[in-house]
Amino acid sequence: MSLDTTDRRILAVLQRQGRISNADLAEKVNLSASACHRRVQRLETEGYIAGYVALLDARKMGVPSTVFVEITLSTQADEVLEAFEKAVARIPDVLECHLTAGAADYILKVVAEDTEDFARIHRRSLARLPGVAKMQSSFALRTVSKTTALPV
Repeated sequence: MSLDTTDRRILAVLQRQGRISNADLAEKVNLSASACHRRVQRLETEGYIAGYVALLDARKMGVPSTVFVEITLSTQADEVLEAFEKAVARIPDVLECHLTAGAADYILKVVAEDTEDFARIHRRSLARLPGVAKMQSSFALRTVSKTTALPV
């Protein structure tokens, strides 16, 4: 199914206001409540809406530091990639892991309390990941732009 303008408006609103009532959503996108509800259900069923979450404040949760870690593996063998990916998925401090093209094989987004906490994460978790040949870490000094909303 392709998305029409109304579907895109629904998705744009839901990305920014995931807890909006169906009645308010319907009003914002100029639909009846029942038609809006049917469209949202269809968007969920067809996988356009993958889920709903609460976005937490990292500072209030005690992990205000964001560190981007570039990882280069010793080899690109499938079994090494699979072992690395399974192991990294089990580290709760790693919010994102991306297989990349370029100088590094993976880029991780890691949260930490501070530099000492990151040193602990590095020593106890990251340095023990299978197949790692090289790591380079960069601390984010300030977040300039951040969104979870995809362009619709």
